[in-house]
Amino acid sequence: MNRPVGMLLVDALLPDGDAPAVIRTLRDLHPNALAVVFSACIEDQGFFPALREGAIGYLLKTQPVEALVAALRQIAQGEPVLAPPFSRRMLLYFSGGDCAMQGTLVRPNGVELNARETEVLQRVAKGYTLPEIAAQLSLSRHTVADYLKKTYRKLNVSSRAEAALEAARRGLVRP
Repeated sequence: MNRPVGMLLVDALLPDGDAPAVIRTLRDLHPNALAVVFSACIEDQGFFPALREGAIGYLLKTQPVEALVAALRQIAQGEPVLAPPFSRRMLLYFSGGDCAMQGTLVRPNGVELNARETEVLQRVAKGYTLPEIAAQLSLSRHTVADYLKKTYRKLNVSSRAEAALEAARRGLVRP
């Protein structure tokens, strides 16, 4: 016997797919279900895409259990709920504010870079090597390289020099 699904709980960091795609697929199967995403970090790249796919809630896994339960109850009543960092991120995004240092997206001329991508780009533009950037940000060299690749794609560039020029042109690097 199939019971109707009332709520879809989706992890933002799925190992074999992205939350927005999962929401899209599950919403096709359960159109009346309310989609809620749980994320471990506020820099989650899937935040805006998940909202576009119909997520009604975006919560942090690190919130106290009581807050999560209260949020899920609100969502069950049809009330959208965003954890405070996501609410701030959305407000900053739409206000056009400088969001780089708050773990949110920066929109330099329409290109969306998250905080880490912006930090890596700023350091690349200042001439730091990948190992130096990794040490400064307490990340692995491979993680820094991944951020840099994503940034290259978003900026439509193919070298460190082009990325540095683009960062300066977009005002992401201060002298």
